[in-house]
Amino acid sequence: MERETPEPAAPATFLRGEEGASLESARARFERMIRRVQADVCAELEAVEGGAIDGGGGGALFREDAWTRPGGGGGISRVLQGGRVFEKAAVNVSVVYGVMPPEAYRAARPEAAAAAGAAGGEKAGPVPFFAAGVSSVIHPVNPFAPTMHFNYRYFETEAPKDAPGAPRQWWFGGGTDLTPSYIIEEDIRHFHSVQKQTCDKFDPSFYPRFKKWCDDYFCIKHRGERRGVGGIFFDDLNDYDQDTLLQFATECADSVLPAYIPIIERCKDIPFNDEHKAWQQLRRGRYVEFNLVYDRGTTFGLKTGGRIESILVSLPLTARWEYDHKPEVGSEEWKLLDTCINPREWI
Repeated sequence: MERETPEPAAPATFLRGEEGASLESARARFERMIRRVQADVCAELEAVEGGAIDGGGGGALFREDAWTRPGGGGGISRVLQGGRVFEKAAVNVSVVYGVMPPEAYRAARPEAAAAAGAAGGEKAGPVPFFAAGVSSVIHPVNPFAPTMHFNYRYFETEAPKDAPGAPRQWWFGGGTDLTPSYIIEEDIRHFHSVQKQTCDKFDPSFYPRFKKWCDDYFCIKHRGERRGVGGIFFDDLNDYDQDTLLQFATECADSVLPAYIPIIERCKDIPFNDEHKAWQQLRRGRYVEFNLVYDRGTTFGLKTGGRIESILVSLPLTARWEYDHKPEVGSEEWKLLDTCINPREWI
């Protein structure tokens, strides 16, 4: 299993050989996009923390770790911890080559793997792959400020003649979703309206389709509830031309800050008490459950020997589990839980 090598600084590109010199390839364009988005998001979050400093609090900055893989590619992990506004925020990029075992291919593309099996095709062998993506999870301190997650990725598989069952393919995936501890309808409607505006630039069917996909994907099945209030989610997307979908992923990634920063600015200084904080910790326990049990990215990373610190960086610093906890019916906590059990249309 390949292990990463720490690097003193990130290279200009993680692409191999001639691919790094081909500026207009899908791989090169996607890498430039995700590295720009990483820089933009980190700068904006540090600016919010800087505002906290100006207001007399203590701010925090992102720590950066660059790494490479023996098989090709690498990544940049940026993590902020212990801030006044953000308890933990991570914005990672990775551009990696490798060979994934069949179980990792099934984790990455369960529908495609199932279809191949149903068609009676030969069992897939190890599958050469290329994957690039930007992924972020932001956990604020204030219980009234929601957690936000986004991930946008580009994937290719290519099977040689001696590895049947996995033909050469490419696809895009990703999404942006919101996980509050308390329902503030104005904020949730704003968040969803930004997602819809972005989707509508490309296809008016995208938002309702990807909103439902998000509600279905982020379901904690053993609890019968969603992780949060959703957003958009899509995967295995290759039913448009490559340039269109690359531009769509770019627009989605660029919509993250307009969707989230106004919410943080409104909520970061709302007064809260110990009961609010305890509820936030219980909801973060649900976040941990989903990520470790169901999340495709976590499963794929663990099965392909990915960088463990980067894979698990989505987990909050603190979480809580209480035996048989049930919020009082009609309470603000109950309203959040009811929404997670019964997803709503926000716009």
